[in-house]
Amino acid sequence: MRPTVLCFSGLDPSGGAGLQADIEAIGQSGAHAAIACTALTIQNSQQVFGFEATSKELLLAQANAVVGDLPIRCVKSGMLGTTDNIAALAEFLQQHPDYLYVLDPVLVANSGGSLGDQATLVKAFVKLIPLATIITPNTVELRALTGLEDIEQATAQLFNMGAKAVLVKGGHEDTPEHIRNALYIEGELVSETTCARLEGEYHGSGCSLASFIAGRLAQGDNIQQAVNHAETWLFHVLQQAESPTPNGQKIPKRF
Repeated sequence: MRPTVLCFSGLDPSGGAGLQADIEAIGQSGAHAAIACTALTIQNSQQVFGFEATSKELLLAQANAVVGDLPIRCVKSGMLGTTDNIAALAEFLQQHPDYLYVLDPVLVANSGGSLGDQATLVKAFVKLIPLATIITPNTVELRALTGLEDIEQATAQLFNMGAKAVLVKGGHEDTPEHIRNALYIEGELVSETTCARLEGEYHGSGCSLASFIAGRLAQGDNIQQAVNHAETWLFHVLQQAESPTPNGQKIPKRF
């Protein structure tokens, strides 16, 4: 069977982000996606209206049900929603130290709306940072996690907090013509990529990128190879993205 990525993420009814984005991206990477649902959300491509988190017990039961049944090589997390779920994931990862782990530190949905109390979640994420093979924050999340405004200083601080590799995504920066991503491994800048900034806003781009990276890691790519493959794939699917309504964010066409 294909290597499996176990995703800890929330369900997005619009299908643009969350678990559906994970499943589609991992499938396109060539791996298989297994799911531990962290929350049911109420959202569309424009806005998050609310969510109900899964209990810690139910979350771990979902994850443990597939351990030993599927060839899990990598774990990917997105929306976790509560400190209990963050603690549950940390517990799970400590019990399975051989799993690779992609941490997408989701704090706020791009479509707007809370996915949990941000200050509380930031403190809890400290437990996960040293466990991650790679962390994929956008610059808003990077600043929130570290409390630092300067991107270089904030990235260095993540490594002080125990990070092994960090992909800093520049889509939220004020660069009208382009987006710059930077990959750091063990505190050193190893690659930078720049792509044209496409018109509009996109729902689920971060989920898709992190999940594709996880799928490639599960199949044996090293970190830099996985990131390069994922960035190339994501740019293509964003170019093909579909607009659900005039006011909605575009949904990546992952197939």
